[in-house]
Amino acid sequence: MTLRVKVIPRSPKTEFAGEMSDGTVKIRIAAPPEKGKANDELRAFLARHYRVSRDAVSVVNGHAAALKLVRIEQ
Repeated sequence: MTLRVKVIPRSPKTEFAGEMSDGTVKIRIAAPPEKGKANDELRAFLARHYRVSRDAVSVVNGHAAALKLVRIEQ
């Protein structure tokens, strides 16, 4: 499965924040967007939510951008 995700870093807590009109999922991330910390927390959050290993979640596109394409292997 692939998801289009908009990441909102430095939020009070990590949580889903809704969906944009084009189907992109918004996720608030508590980690700062420095040295891959926000991407790591995003992967861990999605792995817990979909009940897969963290290695099954990968950022395919947008490593340094707010809009990302994320693949989840099930």
